[in-house]
Amino acid sequence: MIKNQVIKAYNKLAHDYEHNVDHYSPYNTDYERPAMMCSLPKSVEDLNILDAGCAAGWYTETFLLQGANVTSIDISPEMVAATKRRVGNKAKVMCLDLSNDLPFQDQVYDIVVSSLVLHYIEDWTKVFKEFSRILKPNGIFLFSIHHPFMDVSMSPSKNYFSREIIKDKWKRGDERVDVWFYRRPLHEIINVTSHYFVISRLIEPLPTEAFKGKKPESYEKLMKNPNFLIIKAKKSNTTAKYSVNGMIN
Repeated sequence: MIKNQVIKAYNKLAHDYEHNVDHYSPYNTDYERPAMMCSLPKSVEDLNILDAGCAAGWYTETFLLQGANVTSIDISPEMVAATKRRVGNKAKVMCLDLSNDLPFQDQVYDIVVSSLVLHYIEDWTKVFKEFSRILKPNGIFLFSIHHPFMDVSMSPSKNYFSREIIKDKWKRGDERVDVWFYRRPLHEIINVTSHYFVISRLIEPLPTEAFKGKKPESYEKLMKNPNFLIIKAKKSNTTAKYSVNGMIN
């Protein structure tokens, strides 16, 4: 389990997310977020949205400005505090662990959005079961994660097919922050998702032209090698009838 390490890291990173990442990091502003937003309905007005892993509240604020009813949760107390500073009492913001039961009624949300969160959680089964429970029929589940092809270069075992813990180091100013996460193969991602949801789109996003102007070398790399994977799915009332590599029957 790396939960405590994740909380520690994101408590340290909260100030940077609030004041820098949400405004100036092209990997977020010009790569992941445009692709995520394009995957959602053009209008979310009056829809109930759960921002699952809200960080400093960019998605929360964006959905509020579009007229949605938003609940935001994060495991980091400092990230929760940053989101509350950002949106005040316009959204319900809570410090919760996605690995536990969620304190929400059945079938109350139209959309669950989880941005770059799930690779910090070892077992998705409980998480996805809860997301399925709280989503309305045909509700949308949209999430982004590290692309499994990106992380395999950091694998201690160099075994693509294993699920394993990886420790990365992020530089923020003069400080280096240890960031721990789980790497898993693509078939595991697809199998557990399709067990609880019907996958409608699998997206390997490309950087925008705005990204190119800010980080041209990174832009060229991302045009050839994906860093993130986005999956859009809908609530399923039945479990999957197929599997990849026999992981789920």
